[in-house]
Amino acid sequence: MINIRTIQHYMYCPRRFGLLEINNDWSENAFVALANIMHERVHSGKHKVQSSKKIELSSVAVYNDELELYGITDCIEFTKCSSGVYIPALGEKCTVKIIEYKPKQPKTGEIRETDAIQVFAQKVCADSIWKCNCEAYIYYEDTRKRVKMPFDTEYDRYYKMLNELINKIRACIDSGIIPP
Repeated sequence: MINIRTIQHYMYCPRRFGLLEINNDWSENAFVALANIMHERVHSGKHKVQSSKKIELSSVAVYNDELELYGITDCIEFTKCSSGVYIPALGEKCTVKIIEYKPKQPKTGEIRETDAIQVFAQKVCADSIWKCNCEAYIYYEDTRKRVKMPFDTEYDRYYKMLNELINKIRACIDSGIIPP
């Protein structure tokens, strides 16, 4: 099974991915430390907001057996709705939203492809678990805004990209060779 976070590592730099995943090398820098601090609350698993209409959970494990993919979401919102999908653990029909936290919005205002594919992978896993078509967002800490991901209109493009990345990652891991 491939961890969703490794997809971002591979997209950023296949060599870095190889050093992390094949050689087990890792060194944190200031940017990683900042992101870790921001994610500390959401990944603690203690973040839970519940009202009569919505349940928000942090650090939710998701997986997709068909793609052999798994990971942890920052946050999933279940909003009670009669037209939603039945969520057995909640005993309610709900719409499902994934929220990924990022420290800073890109200066260009455009969504980073590495972030988009990470959230798309989470979506594919959540859709598989709850048999739904969940919405996905990135929440930028610096602007305190959510940006809806364009998966409704660009699903096929992201699905193709995700499959290609998974195949490249598997080939790299199976070869045991760190890319140049």
